[in-house]
Amino acid sequence: MLFDSSIRKELARSFGATLVVLVTVVMTMMLIRTLGQASKGSVSPSDVMLVMGFTVLGQLPTILSLSLFIAVVGTLSRMYRDSEMVIWFASGRGLISLLRPLLRFAWPVMVVIAVLSLLVWPWANSQIQELKTRYEQRSDIDRIAPGEFQESSNGSRVFFIDKDSPDTQAGNNIFIAATDGARESVTSARSARLETRGGERMAVLSEGQRLETSRDKPGVKISEFSEYGTRIGSAPAGSAEELSVKTRATHELLMQPLPAYRAELGWRLGLALAAINFVVLGLAVASVNPRAARSTSLVFALFAFIVYYNLMTLGQSWVGAGRLGLLSFMVLLHGGMLTMSLLILAVRHNHWTVRRLWQPRPTRSPA
Repeated sequence: MLFDSSIRKELARSFGATLVVLVTVVMTMMLIRTLGQASKGSVSPSDVMLVMGFTVLGQLPTILSLSLFIAVVGTLSRMYRDSEMVIWFASGRGLISLLRPLLRFAWPVMVVIAVLSLLVWPWANSQIQELKTRYEQRSDIDRIAPGEFQESSNGSRVFFIDKDSPDTQAGNNIFIAATDGARESVTSARSARLETRGGERMAVLSEGQRLETSRDKPGVKISEFSEYGTRIGSAPAGSAEELSVKTRATHELLMQPLPAYRAELGWRLGLALAAINFVVLGLAVASVNPRAARSTSLVFALFAFIVYYNLMTLGQSWVGAGRLGLLSFMVLLHGGMLTMSLLILAVRHNHWTVRRLWQPRPTRSPA
């Protein structure tokens, strides 16, 4: 009991510290990425924090798995380095006996990872897509920003307002470039105001000029006006966009035998299975070489984590392309990783070597 409680306490401290560092790093990266999307017009500037929060929430299964792996490897390496493992081995505790306290500590984290990957991951992606879609389908009036060229929802017009005015229903120095089939027009005006006529929103331009050209006819038509009205419609509702595979609920993926759905299901289940493999692999490979640097084990943990997740991504693409079945992918990658980890653990626990395996056992002579 003393051994189990001591190792769980140290694992908890290491896991908490690693989780805080990784979450901070990921939040910083996601904030920079979201700000880039907002500058390109893909995300509303007012929704930057929401998009960043949903993105980090979707990345939590990966963060938790990496934190758990680093905590296991770091804690056991420290115990090897301070000769604590030698004391426990001398008291009759084998290497496999450490698996039980590790799993007792890690099972709540594994449950959280499974819930996040199977339930929270699609919900967070659907919230991000909803925010992006709502921002892209905003009305043309909402798109207009002082001092910036803004394109309409259907891409047929470009608006520009020189500067903002105290009245939200009026503007100064207006520029509108529009394309209607083979006709192109450029309209400029000193001022404009918004009005509602017959249930439609209209932009009434004052004291301006309009240039019209046609692609199939030569010449330019120039007209001046004291007042000119143009209809400003809302973004077309259109048909609902097909939801991305990442936003589909897990039970929907189970009912659809499509390769893309199977690939996404394999990724979500793989996130939960990878956490189990990381605990066993961390116990199997954690050791300290007195002649090597202290961070060697952590570098190996990061390398193993990167290779594992790259294999998961590669397998997901293969399943999505129909080159590999979901069950075959799960057995080959996750089952193979678990088998390899248990084999390494058995070799280190029993101190098997090639020389001992090939050395013939001495036979007893009959009395």
